Amino acid sequence: MYCAEENRYDGRMQYKKCGNSGVYLPRVALGLWHNFGSVDPYENQRALIHKAFDSGITLFDLANNYGPVYGSAEENFGRIMEQDMRPYRDEMIIASKAGYDMWPGPYGNGGSRKYLMASLDQSLKRMKLDYVDIFYHHRPDPDTPLEETMGALSDIVRQGKALYVGISNYSAEQTKAAAEILKKNGTPLLIHQPKYSMLNRWVEDGLLDTLEEAGAGSICFSPLAQGMLTDRYVNGIPADSRAAREHFLKSNSITPEFLEKIKKLSEVAAERGQTLAQMALSWVLRGDRVTTVLIGASKVSQIDDNVKIIGHLDFSEEELQRIECILAE
Repeated sequence: MYCAEENRYDGRMQYKKCGNSGVYLPRVALGLWHNFGSVDPYENQRALIHKAFDSGITLFDLANNYGPVYGSAEENFGRIMEQDMRPYRDEMIIASKAGYDMWPGPYGNGGSRKYLMASLDQSLKRMKLDYVDIFYHHRPDPDTPLEETMGALSDIVRQGKALYVGISNYSAEQTKAAAEILKKNGTPLLIHQPKYSMLNRWVEDGLLDTLEEAGAGSICFSPLAQGMLTDRYVNGIPADSRAAREHFLKSNSITPEFLEKIKKLSEVAAERGQTLAQMALSWVLRGDRVTTVLIGASKVSQIDDNVKIIGHLDFSEEELQRIECILAE
Protein backbone atom coordinates (compact mmCIF):
# COMPACT_ATOMS: atom_id res chain seq x y z
CA MET A 1 0.00 0.00 0.00
CA TYR A 2 1.31 3.46 -0.93
CA CYS A 3 2.04 5.91 1.86
CA ALA A 4 3.15 9.36 0.80
CA GLU A 5 6.49 10.63 2.02
CA GLU A 6 6.01 12.63 5.22
CA ASN A 7 8.54 15.28 4.21
CA ARG A 8 7.03 16.03 0.79
CA TYR A 9 6.42 19.68 1.77
CA ASP A 10 9.90 20.26 3.17
CA GLY A 11 10.85 22.87 0.57
CA ARG A 12 11.91 20.59 -2.26
CA MET A 13 9.03 22.12 -4.24
CA GLN A 14 8.01 25.76 -4.48
CA TYR A 15 4.42 26.92 -4.91
CA LYS A 16 3.26 30.08 -6.61
CA LYS A 17 -0.10 31.80 -6.43
CA CYS A 18 -1.99 31.34 -9.69
CA GLY A 19 -2.89 34.79 -10.95
CA ASN A 20 -5.28 36.66 -8.65
CA SER A 21 -6.83 33.47 -7.29
CA GLY A 22 -6.29 31.99 -3.87
CA VAL A 23 -4.82 28.72 -5.14
CA TYR A 24 -1.09 27.99 -5.15
CA LEU A 25 0.36 25.72 -7.82
CA PRO A 26 3.65 23.81 -7.77
CA ARG A 27 6.28 25.35 -10.02
CA VAL A 28 6.65 21.91 -11.64
CA ALA A 29 3.59 19.83 -12.60
CA LEU A 30 3.29 16.36 -14.12
CA GLY A 31 1.54 15.89 -17.46
CA LEU A 32 0.03 12.58 -18.52
CA TRP A 33 0.03 13.27 -22.27
CA HIS A 34 2.54 10.46 -22.87
CA ASN A 35 3.43 7.27 -20.97
CA PHE A 36 0.06 6.80 -19.25
CA GLY A 37 -1.96 5.12 -21.99
CA SER A 38 -3.23 1.60 -22.43
CA VAL A 39 0.02 0.68 -24.21
CA ASP A 40 2.21 1.71 -21.27
CA PRO A 41 3.18 -0.41 -18.23
CA TYR A 42 0.73 0.28 -15.43
CA GLU A 43 3.20 -0.26 -12.58
CA ASN A 44 5.51 2.34 -14.09
CA GLN A 45 2.60 4.77 -14.21
CA ARG A 46 1.96 4.19 -10.51
CA ALA A 47 5.64 4.74 -9.74
CA LEU A 48 5.65 8.03 -11.65
CA ILE A 49 2.60 9.35 -9.79
CA HIS A 50 4.06 8.27 -6.45
CA LYS A 51 7.42 9.90 -7.14
CA ALA A 52 5.78 13.11 -8.33
CA PHE A 53 3.59 13.42 -5.25
CA ASP A 54 6.46 12.52 -2.92
CA SER A 55 8.44 15.30 -4.60
CA GLY A 56 5.83 17.93 -3.79
CA ILE A 57 4.16 17.89 -7.20
CA THR A 58 0.47 18.36 -6.49
CA LEU A 59 -0.80 19.20 -10.00
CA PHE A 60 -1.57 16.35 -12.42
CA ASP A 61 -2.58 17.37 -15.94
CA LEU A 62 -4.76 15.21 -18.19
CA ALA A 63 -7.12 15.51 -21.16
CA ASN A 64 -10.01 13.43 -22.42
CA ASN A 65 -8.07 12.00 -25.39
CA TYR A 66 -4.71 11.31 -23.74
CA GLY A 67 -3.60 7.74 -24.34
CA PRO A 68 -3.38 5.90 -26.61
CA VAL A 69 -6.16 4.81 -26.76
CA TYR A 70 -8.33 7.88 -26.20
CA GLY A 71 -9.39 8.07 -22.57
CA SER A 72 -6.94 5.48 -21.31
CA ALA A 73 -4.71 7.96 -19.46
CA GLU A 74 -7.72 9.08 -17.44
CA GLU A 75 -8.76 5.47 -16.87
CA ASN A 76 -5.31 4.55 -15.60
CA PHE A 77 -5.16 7.64 -13.45
CA GLY A 78 -8.54 6.66 -12.01
CA ARG A 79 -7.16 3.23 -11.11
CA ILE A 80 -4.20 4.86 -9.39
CA MET A 81 -6.54 7.21 -7.51
CA GLU A 82 -8.56 4.27 -6.23
CA GLN A 83 -5.55 2.12 -5.45
CA ASP A 84 -3.18 4.68 -3.94
CA MET A 85 -4.15 8.34 -3.98
CA ARG A 86 -7.68 8.58 -2.61
CA PRO A 87 -6.51 9.57 0.92
CA TYR A 88 -4.62 12.48 -0.63
CA ARG A 89 -7.34 13.86 -2.92
CA ASP A 90 -7.59 17.17 -1.07
CA GLU A 91 -3.85 17.72 -1.53
CA MET A 92 -4.09 17.31 -5.29
CA ILE A 93 -4.96 19.60 -8.18
CA ILE A 94 -6.35 17.37 -10.93
CA ALA A 95 -6.95 18.93 -14.33
CA SER A 96 -8.52 17.70 -17.53
CA LYS A 97 -9.46 19.19 -20.90
CA ALA A 98 -11.73 18.80 -23.89
CA GLY A 99 -11.49 20.35 -27.32
CA TYR A 100 -9.81 17.93 -29.69
CA ASP A 101 -11.14 14.77 -31.32
CA MET A 102 -12.55 12.30 -28.81
CA TRP A 103 -15.44 10.25 -30.25
CA PRO A 104 -17.09 9.84 -33.69
CA GLY A 105 -19.76 12.16 -35.02
CA PRO A 106 -20.42 15.89 -34.80
CA TYR A 107 -20.50 16.08 -30.98
CA GLY A 108 -17.09 14.60 -30.17
CA ASN A 109 -14.88 17.56 -30.99
CA GLY A 110 -14.72 21.35 -30.74
CA GLY A 111 -16.18 23.75 -28.22
CA SER A 112 -19.93 23.25 -28.15
CA ARG A 113 -21.83 23.04 -24.88
CA LYS A 114 -22.94 19.53 -25.89
CA TYR A 115 -19.36 18.32 -26.32
CA LEU A 116 -17.86 19.96 -23.23
CA MET A 117 -20.60 18.81 -20.85
CA ALA A 118 -20.60 15.24 -22.16
CA SER A 119 -16.82 15.04 -22.23
CA LEU A 120 -16.36 16.12 -18.63
CA ASP A 121 -19.01 13.66 -17.46
CA GLN A 122 -17.06 10.90 -19.23
CA SER A 123 -13.75 12.10 -17.78
CA LEU A 124 -15.10 12.10 -14.23
CA LYS A 125 -16.30 8.51 -14.65
CA ARG A 126 -12.96 7.40 -16.04
CA MET A 127 -11.02 9.06 -13.22
CA LYS A 128 -13.53 8.01 -10.55
CA LEU A 129 -13.86 11.61 -9.35
CA ASP A 130 -16.74 13.80 -8.25
CA TYR A 131 -15.04 16.89 -9.65
CA VAL A 132 -11.84 18.12 -11.26
CA ASP A 133 -9.97 21.08 -9.87
CA ILE A 134 -9.37 22.65 -13.28
CA PHE A 135 -11.26 22.05 -16.51
CA TYR A 136 -9.84 23.52 -19.71
CA HIS A 137 -11.14 24.16 -23.15
CA HIS A 138 -8.25 22.60 -25.02
CA ARG A 139 -8.25 24.79 -28.15
CA PRO A 140 -10.18 27.61 -29.79
CA ASP A 141 -13.10 26.47 -31.95
CA PRO A 142 -13.88 28.94 -34.77
CA ASP A 143 -17.17 27.13 -35.45
CA THR A 144 -18.65 27.73 -31.99
CA PRO A 145 -19.48 31.14 -30.51
CA LEU A 146 -17.04 31.96 -27.74
CA GLU A 147 -19.99 32.87 -25.50
CA GLU A 148 -21.29 29.30 -25.80
CA THR A 149 -17.95 27.72 -24.92
CA MET A 150 -17.25 30.04 -22.00
CA GLY A 151 -20.86 29.73 -20.84
CA ALA A 152 -20.48 25.96 -20.68
CA LEU A 153 -17.28 26.33 -18.62
CA SER A 154 -19.05 28.68 -16.22
CA ASP A 155 -21.99 26.33 -15.81
CA ILE A 156 -19.64 23.41 -15.18
CA VAL A 157 -18.26 25.32 -12.19
CA ARG A 158 -21.76 26.14 -10.96
CA GLN A 159 -22.67 22.46 -11.20
CA GLY A 160 -19.72 21.60 -8.95
CA LYS A 161 -17.99 19.47 -11.59
CA ALA A 162 -14.94 21.76 -11.66
CA LEU A 163 -13.56 24.27 -9.17
CA TYR A 164 -11.76 26.43 -11.72
CA VAL A 165 -11.64 26.82 -15.49
CA GLY A 166 -8.83 27.39 -17.96
CA ILE A 167 -8.09 27.59 -21.65
CA SER A 168 -5.27 26.24 -23.78
CA ASN A 169 -3.74 27.23 -27.11
CA TYR A 170 -5.72 30.49 -27.27
CA SER A 171 -4.03 33.56 -28.79
CA ALA A 172 -3.65 36.76 -26.76
CA GLU A 173 -6.67 38.29 -28.47
CA GLN A 174 -8.81 35.18 -27.97
CA THR A 175 -7.67 34.96 -24.35
CA LYS A 176 -8.69 38.55 -23.64
CA ALA A 177 -12.15 37.93 -25.10
CA ALA A 178 -12.58 34.65 -23.20
CA ALA A 179 -11.46 36.22 -19.92
CA GLU A 180 -13.95 39.06 -20.30
CA ILE A 181 -16.84 36.66 -20.88
CA LEU A 182 -15.85 34.46 -17.95
CA LYS A 183 -15.55 37.49 -15.67
CA LYS A 184 -19.06 38.60 -16.62
CA ASN A 185 -20.26 35.07 -15.87
CA GLY A 186 -18.76 35.22 -12.39
CA THR A 187 -16.20 32.47 -13.07
CA PRO A 188 -12.83 34.17 -13.60
CA LEU A 189 -10.25 32.64 -15.89
CA LEU A 190 -7.79 30.84 -13.61
CA ILE A 191 -5.11 29.71 -16.02
CA HIS A 192 -3.92 29.39 -19.61
CA GLN A 193 -1.89 26.43 -20.89
CA PRO A 194 0.27 27.46 -23.87
CA LYS A 195 3.23 25.84 -25.59
CA TYR A 196 6.39 27.67 -24.57
CA SER A 197 10.11 26.95 -24.75
CA MET A 198 13.38 28.54 -25.80
CA LEU A 199 12.51 27.45 -29.34
CA ASN A 200 8.87 28.57 -29.30
CA ARG A 201 8.44 31.98 -27.70
CA TRP A 202 5.11 33.14 -29.09
CA VAL A 203 3.67 33.78 -25.62
CA GLU A 204 6.08 36.68 -25.18
CA ASP A 205 4.27 38.55 -27.96
CA GLY A 206 1.31 39.69 -25.89
CA LEU A 207 -0.10 36.58 -24.23
CA LEU A 208 1.77 36.88 -20.93
CA ASP A 209 0.79 40.56 -20.73
CA THR A 210 -2.84 39.65 -21.42
CA LEU A 211 -2.82 37.04 -18.66
CA GLU A 212 -1.39 39.50 -16.15
CA GLU A 213 -4.09 42.03 -17.07
CA ALA A 214 -6.75 39.34 -16.66
CA GLY A 215 -5.34 38.15 -13.34
CA ALA A 216 -4.76 34.64 -14.70
CA GLY A 217 -1.81 32.31 -14.33
CA SER A 218 -0.05 30.11 -16.85
CA ILE A 219 1.22 26.55 -17.09
CA CYS A 220 3.47 25.93 -20.08
CA PHE A 221 3.69 22.64 -21.97
CA SER A 222 6.45 21.27 -24.22
CA PRO A 223 9.16 23.29 -22.40
CA LEU A 224 11.78 20.94 -23.83
CA ALA A 225 10.43 21.31 -27.39
CA GLN A 226 9.57 17.59 -27.69
CA GLY A 227 13.00 16.63 -26.38
CA MET A 228 15.02 18.93 -28.62
CA LEU A 229 16.24 20.92 -25.60
CA THR A 230 17.99 17.99 -23.97
CA ASP A 231 21.45 16.51 -24.12
CA ARG A 232 20.13 13.68 -26.31
CA TYR A 233 20.89 15.55 -29.51
CA VAL A 234 24.27 17.07 -28.62
CA ASN A 235 26.05 14.39 -30.66
CA GLY A 236 23.42 13.85 -33.35
CA ILE A 237 20.18 11.87 -33.55
CA PRO A 238 20.06 8.73 -31.34
CA ALA A 239 18.40 5.71 -32.93
CA ASP A 240 15.76 5.49 -30.18
CA SER A 241 14.90 9.20 -30.12
CA ARG A 242 11.64 10.85 -31.14
CA ALA A 243 13.37 12.44 -34.10
CA ALA A 244 14.63 9.08 -35.34
CA ARG A 245 11.14 7.59 -34.99
CA GLU A 246 9.46 10.71 -36.43
CA HIS A 247 7.27 10.69 -33.28
CA PHE A 248 5.99 14.26 -32.68
CA LEU A 249 9.37 15.47 -33.95
CA LYS A 250 10.73 15.50 -37.49
CA SER A 251 14.33 14.42 -38.07
CA ASN A 252 14.82 17.24 -40.55
CA SER A 253 14.44 19.72 -37.70
CA ILE A 254 17.73 18.44 -36.22
CA THR A 255 20.02 20.38 -38.54
CA PRO A 256 23.78 20.95 -38.14
CA GLU A 257 23.02 24.56 -37.21
CA PHE A 258 20.56 23.43 -34.56
CA LEU A 259 23.04 20.92 -33.13
CA GLU A 260 25.60 23.71 -32.80
CA LYS A 261 23.08 25.75 -30.81
CA ILE A 262 22.37 22.80 -28.55
CA LYS A 263 26.06 22.31 -27.83
CA LYS A 264 26.48 25.97 -26.88
CA LEU A 265 23.37 25.94 -24.70
CA SER A 266 24.64 22.78 -23.00
CA GLU A 267 27.86 24.59 -22.17
CA VAL A 268 25.92 27.40 -20.49
CA ALA A 269 23.87 24.84 -18.57
CA ALA A 270 26.99 22.97 -17.42
CA GLU A 271 28.47 26.21 -16.10
CA ARG A 272 25.24 26.67 -14.11
CA GLY A 273 25.55 23.13 -12.73
CA GLN A 274 22.55 21.95 -14.71
CA THR A 275 21.76 19.71 -17.62
CA LEU A 276 20.37 21.39 -20.73
CA ALA A 277 16.90 20.06 -19.90
CA GLN A 278 17.06 21.48 -16.39
CA MET A 279 18.20 24.85 -17.68
CA ALA A 280 15.42 24.89 -20.29
CA LEU A 281 12.83 24.29 -17.56
CA SER A 282 14.35 26.94 -15.31
CA TRP A 283 14.40 29.39 -18.23
CA VAL A 284 10.63 29.05 -18.76
CA LEU A 285 10.10 29.98 -15.10
CA ARG A 286 12.62 32.85 -15.11
CA GLY A 287 11.35 36.15 -13.79
CA ASP A 288 8.22 34.54 -12.30
CA ARG A 289 5.97 35.48 -15.25
CA VAL A 290 5.00 31.82 -15.74
CA THR A 291 3.28 30.09 -12.84
CA THR A 292 4.15 26.46 -13.58
CA VAL A 293 6.11 24.39 -16.05
CA LEU A 294 4.56 21.12 -17.20
CA ILE A 295 6.86 18.12 -17.51
CA GLY A 296 6.43 14.65 -18.91
CA ALA A 297 8.25 11.59 -17.66
CA SER A 298 8.79 7.98 -18.59
CA LYS A 299 11.20 7.24 -15.73
CA VAL A 300 11.16 8.07 -12.02
CA SER A 301 14.68 9.45 -12.35
CA GLN A 302 13.43 12.10 -14.77
CA ILE A 303 11.11 13.49 -12.13
CA ASP A 304 13.99 13.63 -9.65
CA ASP A 305 16.11 15.49 -12.19
CA ASN A 306 13.36 17.95 -13.08
CA VAL A 307 12.46 18.84 -9.50
CA LYS A 308 16.08 19.81 -8.88
CA ILE A 309 15.50 23.01 -10.84
CA ILE A 310 13.61 24.45 -7.85
CA GLY A 311 16.85 25.51 -6.21
CA HIS A 312 18.20 27.04 -9.40
CA LEU A 313 15.57 29.22 -11.05
CA ASP A 314 17.55 32.46 -11.10
CA PHE A 315 19.66 33.61 -14.04
CA SER A 316 22.29 36.31 -14.15
CA GLU A 317 21.97 39.00 -16.81
CA GLU A 318 25.11 37.63 -18.43
CA GLU A 319 23.61 34.13 -18.66
CA LEU A 320 20.38 35.45 -20.17
CA GLN A 321 22.30 37.50 -22.71
CA ARG A 322 24.46 34.51 -23.69
CA ILE A 323 21.34 32.38 -24.17
CA GLU A 324 19.71 35.09 -26.29
CA CYS A 325 22.79 35.36 -28.49
CA ILE A 326 22.91 31.59 -29.01
CA LEU A 327 19.22 31.38 -29.86
CA ALA A 328 19.58 34.27 -32.33
CA GLU A 329 22.39 32.59 -34.28
